[in-house]
Amino acid sequence: MKILVTGSTGVVGRRLVPLLQQAGHQVTAVARSPVARERFARLGANAIALDLFNVEAIRRAASDHDVVVNLATHIPHSTTRMFLPGAWRENDRLRRDASAALVAGSLAAGVSRFVQESFAPVYPDCGDRWIDETVPLDPVSYNRTVEDAEASAEGFTEAGRVGIVLRFGAFYGADAFQLLDMIRWVGKGWAPLPGPPAAYISSVSHDDAANAAAAALALPPGTYNVVDDEPLTHRDYFQSLATTLGAPSPRFPPAWVTPLFGSLGALMARSERISNQKLRAAGWVPNHHNVREAWPSVVAEVRAAGQQKHAESDPRSGAYLKGSGR
Repeated sequence: MKILVTGSTGVVGRRLVPLLQQAGHQVTAVARSPVARERFARLGANAIALDLFNVEAIRRAASDHDVVVNLATHIPHSTTRMFLPGAWRENDRLRRDASAALVAGSLAAGVSRFVQESFAPVYPDCGDRWIDETVPLDPVSYNRTVEDAEASAEGFTEAGRVGIVLRFGAFYGADAFQLLDMIRWVGKGWAPLPGPPAAYISSVSHDDAANAAAAALALPPGTYNVVDDEPLTHRDYFQSLATTLGAPSPRFPPAWVTPLFGSLGALMARSERISNQKLRAAGWVPNHHNVREAWPSVVAEVRAAGQQKHAESDPRSGAYLKGSGR
């Protein structure tokens, strides 16, 4: 198949492109940076720049393609920036306007399948009850456009084609800046996430997310949760990371801290025990059963790569990254 991938330089996209190539597909990788396009071209992909808000440009780019995979996002570049006013404005524009333009251009080009990334942790707080795809979403102000992106993909299906929505869980991987920040805080003895220790968090590795996007080439139309088999409570999530780092058991923020982080804090504090059974039944199997089992390899990769250089320069914050412990 011939497949066009937007967001090809993101944590999922840069894994997906080689996966598709290894499977024998012809890939067109959309990338803004000339350096990134050069890198994809060296890998054998057709690398292009594309205005994701221009329906006619999208139609031309996708005209001879079978599938469009939209992974385009604009995530704030640091954990701190995530909480600033307007930090998600460009991401909202991509989800609301670019997704709609990509669907319109893909339909006009005769594309038969459209895959749209989405975000699983926008379900309501359900305590310890399992959450499947039938549970209505309950986004907060900072990410209401998740529903717009999903509606665009559903419109693709309504037009007689195959629209797929992949609701990714909370990502983890050695190249996630959020994880690097988390390592620093856990190394200092804190769990850097609002919400009660008994609340559930549903995660997925970058590699498993990319595998799910590749699996979407054969899925029936619909919406699928992409998460580990076993969600962990906040307590288990951070304790298992602390154990891997050789750090002490982390303390949790008091309840009064959560409202200080606005709607994003309220969302992060929810308990969301999300099920992947629908996607598993379709043949996708995650490499990691849960993040607890994944921490040793992920942390080893972080250490081997020498990431989080700013933390390494501070012995107090970098000790756990470098593996010395306390």
